[in-house]
Amino acid sequence: MIASLRSNFVRYLPLLILAAAWEIAARFELVSTTALPPLSDVVRSWVELLLDGDLVRNSAASLFRIAAGLGLSVIIGTIIGIGMAWWKPVNILIAPIVEVLYPVPKSALIPVTVIWLGYGDGSKILLIFLGCMVPVTIGAFNGARASEQVLVWSARSMGAGKLRVLWDVVAPGALPELLNGIRTAVALSFILLVSAELIAAQKGFGFLIGSLGAGGSYSAMYAVVLTVAFLGFAADRAYLMIAKRTLAWREAA
Repeated sequence: MIASLRSNFVRYLPLLILAAAWEIAARFELVSTTALPPLSDVVRSWVELLLDGDLVRNSAASLFRIAAGLGLSVIIGTIIGIGMAWWKPVNILIAPIVEVLYPVPKSALIPVTVIWLGYGDGSKILLIFLGCMVPVTIGAFNGARASEQVLVWSARSMGAGKLRVLWDVVAPGALPELLNGIRTAVALSFILLVSAELIAAQKGFGFLIGSLGAGGSYSAMYAVVLTVAFLGFAADRAYLMIAKRTLAWREAA
């Protein structure tokens, strides 16, 4: 227990040093307090935003959009990726679309999604879905393609049908690459969300950051930025724990 605490302290010590440097630089006006308010003021503004409900309301809107868009991208991207690896006609049909979407800056799709679905939740969910589906699809495809052919042949020789082989052999073999793709999608979902909400939204983290910055409430603006950073970090840590348990179960099985 003590060793674990010491390890975590050493691991996150750079963040503590950065926080102290931030406070000192702002308090002694080594940098403009307009550009970088003291961290203690940011924390105070965060508490005020939390108490008056602004942070909670906008957080709920943003997290719903992320959950919906990311969830859809994981389900559909996994099906498409494995389907591309397993059935050649699907690969011929879908691969060019994935190859075209992959290098496109996903933020460039913001005006398109707004034109299609307006300023509400739908356009943000669609943007996150389109942006996050690509790494999930590629991860599922690469993982399924890397499945050991010996196991596939063995399963077929024992009379297993195509769907049974897909479920019992290919899908478990695709897990490591798929999970890596999903991790990339988790981080990307926060980037796409805030980008879209900054440009075209009436609520959410991005909207709150933009409105606070425009109103000169820089401490509160930084508080929201740090909230997004913390939630993104927490989501990544939680996902890594889930992925580790998933792979441990797979290896044990």
